[in-house]
Amino acid sequence: MKNNDSSPLVRRHTPLQPDRLAAQAAHAVREILAAAASANTTRSYASALRYWAGWFQGRYGQALTLPVPEAAVIQFIVDHLPRRTASGPVWELPAALDEVLVSSGLKQRPGAWSLATVIHRVAVLSTAHRLRQAAPNPAEAPGVRHLLARSRRAAVKQGVRARKKTALARPELEALLATCDDSLEGLRDRALLCFGFASGGRRRSEIAAADLADLRALPEGGYVYWLGHSKTQQAGPTVGSSPDKPVLGAAAHALAAWLEAAAITEGPMFRRLWGPRVGPGLSDKAVAAIIQRRARLAGLEGDFGGHSLRSGFVTEGARQGIALPALMAMTEHRAVASVMGYFQAGAASSNPAALLLEDSSTSPQLWEP
Repeated sequence: MKNNDSSPLVRRHTPLQPDRLAAQAAHAVREILAAAASANTTRSYASALRYWAGWFQGRYGQALTLPVPEAAVIQFIVDHLPRRTASGPVWELPAALDEVLVSSGLKQRPGAWSLATVIHRVAVLSTAHRLRQAAPNPAEAPGVRHLLARSRRAAVKQGVRARKKTALARPELEALLATCDDSLEGLRDRALLCFGFASGGRRRSEIAAADLADLRALPEGGYVYWLGHSKTQQAGPTVGSSPDKPVLGAAAHALAAWLEAAAITEGPMFRRLWGPRVGPGLSDKAVAAIIQRRARLAGLEGDFGGHSLRSGFVTEGARQGIALPALMAMTEHRAVASVMGYFQAGAASSNPAALLLEDSSTSPQLWEP
């Protein structure tokens, strides 16, 4: 794999200064900080805008200002997106600039990006233009939209699939729970896994933000958790949605055992541990790390992470024939299309259309009309 250094825009590159680059994009970042309540979104957008500022300075020798020319966005796409040639994949980002971006901490590693990363970076730039009311918005320009559309088609033909975290459906979740002993850490991890799954497949950020003030015990046993804020409900619950998420049965028992053992009476529900000492609340990255560690201990193969509980909840619900609206009420999905992938994957093996060649008198009845 190689990049193309024959571009007329190649120049001598000096080390970039991330502090100055951050200042150049500061106004757009501040507006995004005010608009995006999610800490993960805030970090992601700020990082993307810093990279835009660094790349633009290195490419054109000047500070990034809005609106960005359409030609520059097209150059950004071909700089970072590989294309196939007879000699292998190539892209247009000059090697010298690539090295400077990496050494400045603006890029993790040299080389091209995935299509998903390029699309995300262009989307962030588009958001910055909308928030600044900077016109024209180059991300909406026909040339940019056409190039990205053709890139998507090319990726599909090349067999590129979106990377998704491995789902933790019930069998996999039970394998993780089996690794949790009755130590304080085991109780915490069991409660975290059960709460994250049973309350509707909570995101790792939502698990980290779970607060005891939002947990209400039910007279008949179990709890109701008030999800006042989520990625899809950043301004709070909307009309027609319910923020109440039940935590019942085994999940409620696991949560009660952890809260009692850790003597938690207020504040974050899931905490850091230093031996017998209970510390402050977990970060969202720590939640993902716990899931990954338990998956390794269980001997499971796959790309597990914070989103595994969410995809696993929908997958398991589909396997058990739970209606899609009921699942969406728990997960807070707003678009059917975004949840159907998980739902269809979970129900695929029980689809009656898969048994059309079977003898109806001998084949198992998997579905009742």
